[in-house]
Amino acid sequence: MSDPTRPPLVRIEPLGQSFEAPDSLTLLEAAAFANLRLPRSCRNGTCRTCLCKMTAGRVRYTIEWPGLSREEKVEGYILPCVAIAETDLVIEAPDAIELPASR
Repeated sequence: MSDPTRPPLVRIEPLGQSFEAPDSLTLLEAAAFANLRLPRSCRNGTCRTCLCKMTAGRVRYTIEWPGLSREEKVEGYILPCVAIAETDLVIEAPDAIELPASR
């Protein structure tokens, strides 16, 4: 049984790294705090640079209509720059990289 007080856990594939994603942060922000870099540019849901596929879980968006078609949403595509995890997630982000920990 999952702990309702724990923030959702996000796993990035194929990197195999995971991070907690509290509901106060977008997935892009939470990944950055975990020293993971996801592709990004506009950070407002319009440029689609961060587009990736969610293979498990559920998100909500910080804006009314992110730059995704209905079909893309149905197929599981998300924009991490404006997405907030509602449950544990698995996302495919082939261009994600692990950054060295800051001192």
